[in-house]
Amino acid sequence: MTDRTQDTPRRPGEPALTALGLAAPAPDPADASPHAFPGGGRWRTEVPSCEGPEALAVVLAEADRLDVPVHRISQGSGVWMLTDAEITEMAGATAERGIELCLFTGPRGTWDTGGSVRTDSGGAGPRARGHDALAGCVEDAVRATGLGVGCLLVADEGVLWTLHRAREAGLLPADTTLKLSALVGPVNPASYAVYEGLGADSVNVPSDLTPAHLTEIRRVSAAPMDLYIEAPDDLGGYVRMYEVAELIRRGAPLYLKFGLAKAPGIYPYGHHLREAALASARERVRRGRLALDLLARHGADGGMAPLGDRTPPRLKRFPPPSP
Repeated sequence: MTDRTQDTPRRPGEPALTALGLAAPAPDPADASPHAFPGGGRWRTEVPSCEGPEALAVVLAEADRLDVPVHRISQGSGVWMLTDAEITEMAGATAERGIELCLFTGPRGTWDTGGSVRTDSGGAGPRARGHDALAGCVEDAVRATGLGVGCLLVADEGVLWTLHRAREAGLLPADTTLKLSALVGPVNPASYAVYEGLGADSVNVPSDLTPAHLTEIRRVSAAPMDLYIEAPDDLGGYVRMYEVAELIRRGAPLYLKFGLAKAPGIYPYGHHLREAALASARERVRRGRLALDLLARHGADGGMAPLGDRTPPRLKRFPPPSP
């Protein structure tokens, strides 16, 4: 990575278009996010859908080969789909490199016995149905953090609030971070602020939000934002590499998520999906290299947050309920 600043990046095609009299208006400084990560820097990286130790090893090896810096690695099938030994192995391998490991919590409606999620309306979607599903998510959280996992992925408002309260009460480690899933990501500044208040330390927004939407969110919240630069097909299949510099400018502090379109679904993962999981894990890292190369070509690759720092900003929380 070159040591450039984010102040004067070159936009895609700008010199040629300017020469042809087709230059775009200069960016409005008022659109830029005023926020950054507490350790410095405006963006971090994330490799999602890393479903077990074998896929993790592939991601780490490919990141070394292609020189892709990785701040966070996340998994989508859930804590309950991994053995204690697998979780321990993943936590150890990521800790050695200062990478944050994020595992998904518990049962969710898309795999539950309720049928409403399969209707045209989508029903309650991935949320935890009933007390038992909530309890399963809490069980996953306690188990995972006890095995060294520092970040938990959540797809339900009630689960998020419960885990935040557990963290505040000392039932989970105080430095546990809570990440909101793209499956329930907010689409307006008010809902984004609600998730921050409920305890989210980073919030995955849907990948079809415009740069203007990101600016609107940044006017009310400094909570880190997670955004697929390339989204899986079930989340739209969007490929937004040429927008990365502008997304950082508007949305910082921002996690650049290197997803993969046109890839088979692998949740819940098992060895029957091994070849697809390993091939897609390898290609997600390559997609990251493509995005980082593009940033470098445009002089917009400065401002990356230091590797090994997973600290979230100081965020606004709702007060705890009265006893």
